[in-house]
Amino acid sequence: MVGWTQILNETNVVAFLLLFFRFAGLFIAVPIFNHQNIPMNIKATMAFFFTVVFYSSMPPLHISIDVPSVIIAVLGELLLGLSVGVVLQLAYNVITFAGGQISFMMGFSMASAIDPQSGISMPIISQFLSLMGLMILLVLNLHHWMLLFVDHSLKTVPLGGFMMSKDLFHYIMHATSNMFLVGFIIAFPVIALSWLADVIFGMLMKTMPQFNLLVIGFPIKIMVAFVVLIATFTAIMLILKGEIQEAFNSLEILF
Repeated sequence: MVGWTQILNETNVVAFLLLFFRFAGLFIAVPIFNHQNIPMNIKATMAFFFTVVFYSSMPPLHISIDVPSVIIAVLGELLLGLSVGVVLQLAYNVITFAGGQISFMMGFSMASAIDPQSGISMPIISQFLSLMGLMILLVLNLHHWMLLFVDHSLKTVPLGGFMMSKDLFHYIMHATSNMFLVGFIIAFPVIALSWLADVIFGMLMKTMPQFNLLVIGFPIKIMVAFVVLIATFTAIMLILKGEIQEAFNSLEILF
């Protein structure tokens, strides 16, 4: 009994709680883990399991054990996970933004469905690219990277000691603008050829008034967009891979 009393003292219990919330913040916000099809109880179970695994490598707790300090520390741990999620999600969203632009140019902007990952209505091209991007994240072992990140963060950011800095706000602003820029670059081949097809169809309608744009033009435009999308698919996934790696390397601003 004495041994359990020494183990389950208030310092160890608070430290275990803070480590649990650090993992919980990551599972809530980081791509792959934040998938809507993963039940919340499964995420909580995973957070508890990894808390038990990483508990032995946790540094000593350096906060005062009182209610206000513990609440602030818990919010800080959740904020750390959410910050990591925002940084990685902005890099991941380049393909969903590009998919929206491609869907608009193909005339598929109204063909939307509920995205199983985010739980929101999204054009079908964005959904396709999002699911392919999710596979790229699994190939990159992003889930393993997150475990290594937690191990490194325990050595550099003490439990309850995370503070948001101005560098993080500046990076989020830069990443947001970069998301639109890179997304437009990804969608540009389809956009350019769609515009070229519109010019050609306009010339045909001037020279051949009997040319039916709805019956002939739109299917040709969709076919051209699909051909370009297939031809550039590998490049799109490589761009996503580079953006995710760059975003993960930039997580050092949190330390």
